[in-house]
Formats: sequence, structure tokens, C-alpha cells
Amino acid sequence: MTRVLNAERRAPVSGDIRSIVVFLHGYGANGADLLGLADVLGEHLPDTLFVAPDAPESVPGAPGGYQWFPIPWMDGSSEEAAEAGRQQALEDINAFLDALMVDEDVMPEQVALFGFSQGSMMSLHVAPRREDPMAGVVAFSGRLLEPEALIDEVVSRMPILLVHGDVDEVVPPQSLPAAAEALQAAGFKEVFAHIQQGTGHGIAPDGLSVALAFLRDKLSF
Repeated sequence: MTRVLNAERRAPVSGDIRSIVVFLHGYGANGADLLGLADVLGEHLPDTLFVAPDAPESVPGAPGGYQWFPIPWMDGSSEEAAEAGRQQALEDINAFLDALMVDEDVMPEQVALFGFSQGSMMSLHVAPRREDPMAGVVAFSGRLLEPEALIDEVVSRMPILLVHGDVDEVVPPQSLPAAAEALQAAGFKEVFAHIQQGTGHGIAPDGLSVALAFLRDKLSF
């Protein structure tokens, strides 16, 4: 049974919805944490609706913070609980995307995922397993979950942009080339990468500029 995800929205500057960017936040954050990026991106994507759902599970000890799935080395949960959480979150996000596209009358190729950290992990996990290719995925400071399973489980292939800080202290920078290699091995033809020099676990101006260029290209109609 899927869980309903509460989401905040930022309407298109033009007032007309021709594309949608869905933000998936990191562990212990919430949708509002990324929605502020719409102020920067929206000026250059005037026909884009920005939507930022909260993950379905609250994080103990983090008021207003949510998680897509538990992380054993951070919260003491089991690997089994983490795997069950990832599977449930995949179903929750798919249901959210399906309902959003119906409500806004858009096609999958008009919708992009923009994730950060754990939200990037879910973006890279969800999009390839959906029936129809989305416009693209922007994944900041994340990693590819279950890379060995991707070749057998991939259903659709879309352009993907991987962005990582070279001094990330939370998710190792090596996660980017590892994800790129696995994606390419699974048949993804458009895998782009950008390293944010001198950046830790975050989104730097240069990374955001690259993400904007990627989204403008993939969401141009």
C-alpha cells in the first residue's frame, strides 16, 4: 500500500505548465529544503512547475526531517529494514509521479527528477524502473543503489546528470564514477558528470549552473 506524500509547489513563472521538476530531498531534510532552488531555476525555466514532496518517514531526533528509507550506519536499523524502506519508497514515489502527471496533464518526457543525497539515490533507483522514460535525472551528491541489479531491472533509459563535490565528507566522491560506470554498462547512452571543485556535501553555484543547462536542454519543447 502506497503512502501519500505531502508536497509543496512553486508555480511556473509564465503561468503555463509545460514541464515539471520534482525535487527529492536528502536524509533528515524536507521538501522545502530544495524548493528554494526554484527561485533560481524558475527564471530560466518559465514554463516549469516545481514540486517538492516530503519523504514518508520522519527521522527520530530531527524535527521536521524526513527519510526515504532508514540508514543502518546512522540510525542503527537493519539492512532488511533499509531494503524494505527502499522498496516502499520506490512505490510511494511512483504513485506520486503517476498522480502528478495525471493531475497536470503532462507526459513522462515532460518530467525530470532532481535529487540530493538520499533523494538522488531514490531518483536513480526509481526512474530506470519506470515504464516510460522521463525527461532526465539530476543527481547531486548521491550514489547508485544496487548497481549490480540495474542491468536486469532497467526498463527505461533517460539522460542522467551526476554532480558531486570532490571533498564530500558524507557520500564519497568515488560514488560518481561508480554510478556512471554502472549506468553505462546498463545501456544508458547519455550519462553526464560534473565535479564541484572544493565542495563538500552540497550544491555549489557551478553545479547548479550545469544542472540548469541540463534541464533547459531536456525540458525544451
